[in-house]
Amino acid sequence: MDELMQTESIVLAPFEAHHVGGALALSRAAGWAHRREDWEMIRSLSEGRVALAGDRVVGTALMTPFGDTCSAINMIIVDESQRGRGVGRKLTTAVLELAGERECRLTATNDGLPLYEKLGFVATHQILRHQGIAGQVGAPDNVEWIGPDALPAIKALDRKAFGADRDAIYNALANEGSFAAIRKGDRIVAFAATRLFGKGEVVGPVVAENSQQARDLLAFILSGKEGRTMRVDIPEQTGLSSPLEDWGLPRGGTVVAMVRGAAVRSDTPAVQTFCLASQAIG
Repeated sequence: MDELMQTESIVLAPFEAHHVGGALALSRAAGWAHRREDWEMIRSLSEGRVALAGDRVVGTALMTPFGDTCSAINMIIVDESQRGRGVGRKLTTAVLELAGERECRLTATNDGLPLYEKLGFVATHQILRHQGIAGQVGAPDNVEWIGPDALPAIKALDRKAFGADRDAIYNALANEGSFAAIRKGDRIVAFAATRLFGKGEVVGPVVAENSQQARDLLAFILSGKEGRTMRVDIPEQTGLSSPLEDWGLPRGGTVVAMVRGAAVRSDTPAVQTFCLASQAIG
């Protein structure tokens, strides 16, 4: 797939740094919240393809590798003028080839579900998007901010919860955002990240032993963000929608988590949200 692919007047090419401006314009036209910095961060962690009409970016897709075993397929977007021509399918197929034998995960809108199902993806659960202006939230006393020296412990917890190596993402988050954690003695047992995104901040990933810990982590982070636009994406089964709504973040939409190339895991001993590299973020 490193060679250009012709689809009438549309060609597919490797997603390179000089394509970020076109990708940003494309996402803004679609109503996505991404800043240039958000695109640059995701691109730096990924391989991808762009659809070009001449020099104009009319479609994007990225594959973010998590070690050699897993990946996220994300940032799939096609200019409205080019929809219905199979461009989205060609982009998705191209980045699936980049993934090789890795398990592939993505989140899909209802419109995208039929395509992804045809490409072998299976739905696993619903993800609820909460976004709004944070209100007054009390800070629980069992959570604290932690520094980059805690990265090894955070990465180890994430590998256990997520089932793959996302170290590169955490290196980027350490530069772009902040981490809060819960300890038992000297051991970190749960954490959450927050960083700038769009017109405000996004919280995630969150890894915790149970929903109460996840709630405490979210409350702690939101307690310092009163009046700011905040976003949190949560798996539906966590039961955290009610407190998020109470804290000023109403439910704004639902997407579907999907997986290809692996059995669905049902034994993960953690609550988690992944808000960094999803094509549904907007």
